[in-house]
Amino acid sequence: MGPVRVPGSNGELACRIVPTPHISAPDDAFAETCLLPGDPLRAEWIARTFFDDAELVTSVRNVLGFTGTYEGKPVSVMGTGMGIPSVSIYASELIDTYGVKQLVRVGSCGSLQPHLGLMDVVVGMGACTDSGVNRARFEGWDFAAIADYALLRATVDTAQSLGKTVHVGNLMTSDLFYGPTNLSLDETMAPIKRMGVLAVEMETAGLYGLAIERGAAALAVCSVSDDLTTGGALSPDDRERSLSDMVAIVLDAVL
Repeated sequence: MGPVRVPGSNGELACRIVPTPHISAPDDAFAETCLLPGDPLRAEWIARTFFDDAELVTSVRNVLGFTGTYEGKPVSVMGTGMGIPSVSIYASELIDTYGVKQLVRVGSCGSLQPHLGLMDVVVGMGACTDSGVNRARFEGWDFAAIADYALLRATVDTAQSLGKTVHVGNLMTSDLFYGPTNLSLDETMAPIKRMGVLAVEMETAGLYGLAIERGAAALAVCSVSDDLTTGGALSPDDRERSLSDMVAIVLDAVL
């Protein structure tokens, strides 16, 4: 159910909050561009670190959303939780009720290819998945879940202008963080690595499918926090620093 406008005391239309099941905010609370980290506390960190005049606009279930400005332009950020079901809920409500037009996932991933190192930035040109959500959208057929090209190109061009290296290619969106217990990690990932997939995460294929379905633009930009070929992982401090580089690239690109 969308927001309802009612006559205000000055004769103009005023708006009141008619919340979705998972967001409670006025209908103009979100900017047309919204960053989507999985962790709500990362959303708060992004807002406090990069936004001017950051304002908390929703906190239902402690999933935090903020709106502010970046270099004078309006922008929002909202946590999505982990996995396709969770990101799909928030992205759908942001698009359908709050008019968000550009959604950029800024998250972490596990690298699958030897040329990727910790803290490298991966831009998801497309997303493979073991989930059935896009087949459900596409009436049983395989759907190519791809990024919005304008967002993709702007992000790559901006990274190059800043002297930053980004890797562009396929992501693997997995429904399972802990895989089948009868298979080793190497056995599970072998066919995915063989097909040249760069990294694995848990949201992008769902985000791309629903954004295309709803006429919005979406992109996933992920920082390598875990090296699944060597077992290496970032410390908490390094995770924050890699996220900072990635968010700076994204904000300069999309705004």
